[in-house]
Amino acid sequence: MHGERFRYREGSGVARMVRFLARPAPLASACCLMLIALMAAHPSASLGASLRGVAVWWDVLFPALFPFFVMAELMLGFGVVHFFGTLLDPLMRPVFRLPGVAGFAVTMGLVSGYPVGARLAARLREQGQISRTEGERLVAFVTTSDPIFLIGAVSVGFFHQPALAPLLAAAHYGGALVIGLIFRRYRRREPITRAARTAGVRLLPAALAAMHRARSEDGRPPGRLLQDAIGSALRLNIVVGGLVVFFSVVMELLARANILGLLDAVLQPLLRGAGLPAPLSSAFVSGLFEVTLGAKAAAESGAPLLYRAAAAAWVLSWAGLSVHAQIASIIGKTDIRYAPFLAARAAHGVISAALVFALWGWLGP
Repeated sequence: MHGERFRYREGSGVARMVRFLARPAPLASACCLMLIALMAAHPSASLGASLRGVAVWWDVLFPALFPFFVMAELMLGFGVVHFFGTLLDPLMRPVFRLPGVAGFAVTMGLVSGYPVGARLAARLREQGQISRTEGERLVAFVTTSDPIFLIGAVSVGFFHQPALAPLLAAAHYGGALVIGLIFRRYRRREPITRAARTAGVRLLPAALAAMHRARSEDGRPPGRLLQDAIGSALRLNIVVGGLVVFFSVVMELLARANILGLLDAVLQPLLRGAGLPAPLSSAFVSGLFEVTLGAKAAAESGAPLLYRAAAAAWVLSWAGLSVHAQIASIIGKTDIRYAPFLAARAAHGVISAALVFALWGWLGP
């Protein structure tokens, strides 16, 4: 009897409190309260970080992403995505277990960088062109850096090593391809979304018919389609800009509170134990939150070039919590889940860093 009363009191008291504190909502509330207290303690630093975030968004991200967002919406409305999807269907199905329309998202994601590929995947899911599992497979490996940032900003701007670009590109995009091949086994018992028949010489006519059918189903005149595309691109760009500003402030406040320094001190012994240079810790800590700062820290870490390149490859592939928040906000309007994307980013970072070591003898500067 006493044991039963004790178990009852434990279940209704301490255990309930532990379960309550372990829930995401109280933890998020505590983090918000901590950030508000830090903002009140460092108002000037918060304002400066906000201005820097706005400058990065307005000067770099907005002009880089806006045209791609508009063109993606236009090509969906005009049926161009469905045209290429039918053409690519015989390739995408056996290789990645995805319908052909996913091939357009893969191409746009590689060319324009995050988060355009995830945006296209979400739109395809909203239109019913792909299933939830296919959307999770697609988002897992289309979230990559654009070549302009990888070559111009990282290789040339941060490292001052143009010859490093082929190595970083091979490791980063090769890692994305490996992730795509791994995720083809993700929920592999589910059937692939069916598409129009594309066998033999009927491939091109089927693609043209798919484009015409998609355009007819959309039905919006070109002027209305352009207006809707611009409005959608502006709304998404504002969300991206807000997240960039928010994480800029968060990182500044964490640095002021010496939390980043604490993470750095914890990570250094782990890196030494793994046989990696301890100065790389700043790159991993910064890259955990933001890809640009992480790549810059990797270039300036003072470690040998091989290790700095591997750290930069990890940062580009992990993409930072800022990009994670952008992707989560985009797929949050659909039933595509964030957990597979998180697992893919973690695996992509490790694979890309390993590819740098494996390819150094052939592509290293």
